[in-house]
Amino acid sequence: PKTHRHKKRRRAAKRQTNPTANVARFQKLSWMPQCRDTKVYNETSCASKTSSLLDHRNYHHAASAIATTTRTRTYSTTVPHSTALEKVCIVGSGNFGSAMATIIGKNASTLPFVDPTVKMWVHEEDVTINNKTRKLTQVINEQHENVKYLPGHNIPENVVAIPDIQEAVQDSTLLIFVLPHAFLPNILPSIKQVIEERSSSASDGHFGCRGVSFIKGMDFCANTNMPVRVSQTIEKGLHNNQFAFSCGVMMGANVAVEVAAGQLCESTLASRFGTHATHGYDLDEYTRRILHLDETFRVSHIRDVAGAEACGALKNVFALGSGFIDGLGLGGNTKASLLRVGLHEMSRFCRLYFDGIEDSTFMESCGVADLITTCYGGRNRRCAEAFARSRIDGGGASNGAIGENMSPEDCTDLWETIERDLLGGQKLQGTGTTLEVYATLKAEGELDNFPLIKNIHSIAFQGEPIESIVDGIKIV
Repeated sequence: PKTHRHKKRRRAAKRQTNPTANVARFQKLSWMPQCRDTKVYNETSCASKTSSLLDHRNYHHAASAIATTTRTRTYSTTVPHSTALEKVCIVGSGNFGSAMATIIGKNASTLPFVDPTVKMWVHEEDVTINNKTRKLTQVINEQHENVKYLPGHNIPENVVAIPDIQEAVQDSTLLIFVLPHAFLPNILPSIKQVIEERSSSASDGHFGCRGVSFIKGMDFCANTNMPVRVSQTIEKGLHNNQFAFSCGVMMGANVAVEVAAGQLCESTLASRFGTHATHGYDLDEYTRRILHLDETFRVSHIRDVAGAEACGALKNVFALGSGFIDGLGLGGNTKASLLRVGLHEMSRFCRLYFDGIEDSTFMESCGVADLITTCYGGRNRRCAEAFARSRIDGGGASNGAIGENMSPEDCTDLWETIERDLLGGQKLQGTGTTLEVYATLKAEGELDNFPLIKNIHSIAFQGEPIESIVDGIKIV
C-alpha cells in the first residue's frame, strides 16, 4: 500500500511538471482530432483556450486536470497539416442551398477539422435591387443574403458565392449537392475534371473528395424505365480509374424557410463513407457534424442510402395528392388516410426496386416525418392545391369544373403556368417524379399494386376529376 501511494504521487507530480502529458490524456478521452493549427499556450490558461477549440462533452474532465497546474510553461500541440482540413463546397444556391449555407457556414467557423471558408456555387443571374441590376453573386458576397431565393435571412460572412463551378469545387473535400437534378449533366463533367487533377496530386494525408446529395428526385433509365438514384448518377458522373467518388444523401422534414429561421427540425444523413485511409477518422461522423446543429438542426445517421433517397423522391408524389385534398376542402381525416397509404406505397416501391432496404428507415426523418411535412407544407402541395382550385373554379380550361375531365394537354399547360406564377424560378419536383414513377410501374405491370400513385397521375395528367382522389386511398 505504501509503495502504491508513492507511485500515485510520482505520477501526479509528473503530470504537474509535464503539461504535454496532460494534453495526451486530454486527447485520449475522445475521437476528436486536434486543433487546426499549431498553437502555443501558457500552462496556467491552457484549459480555457483548449476547451474553446475542442468540441466534446467529455473534455471537461481533462480540462479540470490541466487547470490544476500552477507553473508557467509553454507547449505546442501536434496537429495534421492544414491540407487535411475538410473544405466544403455547396453546389447550388437556391432556396434550400442558401438555408443550408446558414448551418454549414456556422459550423465551419467553429469545428476544428473544417476550413472556415465555405464556397457556394451560384448559377449566375441578374437581380434588380433599388432599380439597379446587379449580379446575384455580388449581392450575396456583399449583403450576405440571397435576395432572390431566400430573402430576409442572413448567410454567414464566411460563405463565399462563386459563379464558376470549377473554381468553386477546387480543393474541396466535401461537395453538398443541393440544386435541381436537371443541372447535373452540365456540371458533373466540369467537376470531374477538377477532381481528377486533384486526386492525381493529392498527398496521403488529404481527405479526398466525397459528396452528399440533398436532391429529392429520381432518375429513370431511358431504355428500361428502371429507377436510378440521383446519388448513383453523381457517383457515375464523377468516377474515374484513380478515384471512386462516394455520394451519400441527406433527406428529412426540412422546409427551407424554417431551417433558415432557426426553427427546430431533424434530418437524416445516409452514407457509407467509412474511415479516412491515413488518419482513421470516421468520415460518416465528420460529415454528420458538419451538417448538424444541436440547437436547431439535428442530424441522425443511417446506412440505408437507397431507402432514404427513394423516400425523398416519392413523398413529392403524395404531396400532390395532399394538395388535391386541400383544394377540395377536405379535412384532416382524409389527409391522414392519404399519409398512411402513401407511406405504405413508399415502402412497397423501395423494396420492389432497391436492395438492402431497412424497416427503420421509414421511421426516420427521411421517411414518415418528411412525408408529413411535405403533405402539409412545401411547394408541391401548394402548387397541387392551386391546380385543384383552378380546375374547380374553371380557370384551368373551359371544361375544368369539378366532376368533369380535363384534357392532358390542358393539364400540362396548367402545371407550367402554376410553376411559373407561384415558384419564382424554382422547379416543381412532384410532377416529374409522378410521370416517371407511373411509367416504371406501368412497364412492370405493377400499377394495380399502387392505387394511390395511379390515381394521383390520373388526376394530374389525364384530367380525371379532382374528387376522385379518394378512390385511390386504399391498400391492396
